[in-house]
Order: sequence, then C-alpha cells, then structure tokens
Amino acid sequence: MKVKKIVSILLASILTVSMIGCGDTKKQQQDTIEGFNSKGDKLTVAIWDNNQQPGIQKILDEWNKESEIKAEVQVITWNEYWTLLEAGASGGALPDVFWMHSNQSQRYSENGLLLDLTDKINQSDKIDLNNYYNDIVKLYESDGKQFAIPKDIDTIALWYNKTMFDEVGVEYPNENWTWDDFYEAAKKLTKDDGSQWGYAINTGNNQDSYYNMIYDYGGYVINDDKTKSGYDDPKTIQAMEFVEKMLREGLCPELEVISENGADVLFQSGKVAMVTQGSWMVAGFRDNEYTNKNCDVAVLPKGPDGKRVSIYNGLGWAASANGKNTEAAWSLLEYLGSKEAQLKQAQLGVTMSAYIGTSDEWVNSVDSFNLQGHLDMLDAELVIRPYSRNTNVWEDMAIETFKGAWTGEMTMEEACKKIAESMNASLAEE
Repeated sequence: MKVKKIVSILLASILTVSMIGCGDTKKQQQDTIEGFNSKGDKLTVAIWDNNQQPGIQKILDEWNKESEIKAEVQVITWNEYWTLLEAGASGGALPDVFWMHSNQSQRYSENGLLLDLTDKINQSDKIDLNNYYNDIVKLYESDGKQFAIPKDIDTIALWYNKTMFDEVGVEYPNENWTWDDFYEAAKKLTKDDGSQWGYAINTGNNQDSYYNMIYDYGGYVINDDKTKSGYDDPKTIQAMEFVEKMLREGLCPELEVISENGADVLFQSGKVAMVTQGSWMVAGFRDNEYTNKNCDVAVLPKGPDGKRVSIYNGLGWAASANGKNTEAAWSLLEYLGSKEAQLKQAQLGVTMSAYIGTSDEWVNSVDSFNLQGHLDMLDAELVIRPYSRNTNVWEDMAIETFKGAWTGEMTMEEACKKIAESMNASLAEE
C-alpha cells in the first residue's frame, strides 16, 4: 500500500507540473487524452517512434482484417508520451494498447494501471513466454504477474561513415577493434577546423553510449540485487575517464552542440564519423538519404580485457487495466506477440523482435547496411539495461551530474563518486 500511495502522489505531482502552461497547450493535451478513450469500435495504439510507425501500422492492418474492432496508431514524441500517459493515469484515460518501457513498468503495474495478462497468457495457444528473451520478460513482471508482452530486443553496435574512413585511409571497424583502436581512429577522423568529429556521444542517453564502455571495462552501474551503485567502482571510473578524454581532446562535439542537435542528427548530416547506436535506429538511418548512401555498421569494440558487451533492452506491449474493451485489447496484444507478427516486424525492418529466432529476418530487411553487426552483438556478453524500481530518479540525476564532467566543471572521477553517493541514497529508499 505504501508503494502504491507514493506512486499515486508522484503521478499526480507530475501531472500538476505538466499541465502548467498556456491554455492552448492544456487544450492540446486534453484533446489527446480524450482521444485515448476507446469508443468501443476502435482501439487506440500509442507509440513514440515515427520511424516504426509505417511498419507497425502494416502489422495492425493484418489484425484489422480479422477483427470487428479496428486499431489505429497514435505517434507521440518521447517526452510528451510519458506526460500524457501520466495524465491519463490520473484521469482514467490511458490508450487501449501502448508501449511500455523498463524505466516505467514498475510504477504503472504496481499502481494497477496495466492490464494483468497472467491468466490470459496461461490460456493462450499463441503466447508462450519461454519463446522470448527471459530478461525482457522479467522487465514487465511484478509480484509474479505479467503486465506486458515483449515487443522487441535491441543491441548497441558501432555505426560508421565509410566515405569519411576512405578519405583518411582508416580501415573500417571490425571484430578485432578495441576501444584504443576506436580512439586512434577518432583522432584521425576529427578535423581541426571543427567541421567534423570522430565520434558523437549521446550524453542525454546511456544505453547507446557509455553504459557499454562501463561494462566493457569491467565496471557496472548497479549490482545484481539493486542495492548498490557501481559508479564509484575503479573500473567504472576508468571507462568514464576514457569518454572524458575524448571530449577534452575535441574528438567529440561539445555538450552544447550535442544538446542542440543530437548525435543521430550529426551523424545523418555528415558531421561525425562514428556513433554507437541501437538497432531501433535502423529505419531512420535507412530512410535518411545521406546515411543510406555513406554509412554501415559493425560490432562494438572490445574492452581492455577482451570483453565485448552490449547493453540490451526491449519494449513491451501493454494494455490499460481500465480500457473500454480489454478483451479486444488482449486479442491485439496476443497477435502482436505471436510468432507471425514478430516475424513480420523483423521482415519489415521495424526493429529486431523479442521472439527468439525471428531477428534473422531483420538482417535481410535492408540492402544498404550489413545489419549482421547488430545481430552478432547478441552473441556478445549481453547485459540488461540497468534498472531498479525507481530507475528514473537516479538515472536522471546521473545524466544531470555528468554535465559537470562534460563541461569540465569537475573531474569525471568526482562526478562518478558524487553520482554513486546520491544513487545509493535513492536505492536505500526503494
């Protein structure tokens, strides 16, 4: 009861803050929230990625052919997505079916907002949770109950600009590369006039950037029982000091440049030679004329001791516990999690699928890139994206604290130790 009460207060507080602003913003948010309400003959499916929308809609169209109740996609930007879901949680108008993320799943499931799928899964002839990656299944489990069907699995790989590599005569990244090789290549690929950088690190995200380096170096973010931070571990600090070195030497864009543009945009516009990026970006890189023509992908470099780690994660398909047609919502979830739909998701190049064995089809979905690099990362040492009950609390704190190290206001070691202290305090309260 205590956890539920705290979550309810938190949701209400965020709702209050998010609704402060001009009248037009309030009305726009309210219109979207009201749009979440199913009329009984239509299911609203909410996602946050425009790149995946065309493929997801094609999959929904197949379900629509067999169902009296039709489903349609609503795409909402990442930040607005959670603001509106939180508003819907307080106002009772969540989408019928929607994506759930590991950072948020505990809050929503523990507060009774997600449809309990446990009995439905047990009775289903299409869904067997043994067919999915176990770590992703567990992301959406709470108190022995299942609240989402795994949608996908992602890996992080090294994307590089072949044209830039050719211009300076640097060999393309390969399976033998270490992070030292990566660093040396970045130096050669960085131009003194500031028009091109060797690497762009996504300082606002961690899964597709420094988390992988931390584990490659033998460090960790959170221990297995989720009671202790690993940011003050010497090997974690060593990995983060590697990132600090690249920033201080000008091999990466400054924090302000990254904040204004984003690593992906800089890569797509030919400003950086390398980015570490998740498999969820393939559709965006495919549809961008520049990256489609000039870029490719390889496995991540190895750490000092030969470790090659990919931080991986996976979204879940969830449904509102208070939806107006939960049976139809479950029918759609059951289809979206089926081998048929998961295979189609891979074949359409939407993203790698959570159903084990279906992602081989994803590799063949794009002619312009060798996606085997992402698939090979499944054979590396996989580490599920670090999380706890209140991941957002310490994760947001860490991102904010690191800004001091990115800008040189403090050393990376100071930043890491400060994060560990705050994170340990946060974990103690969970």
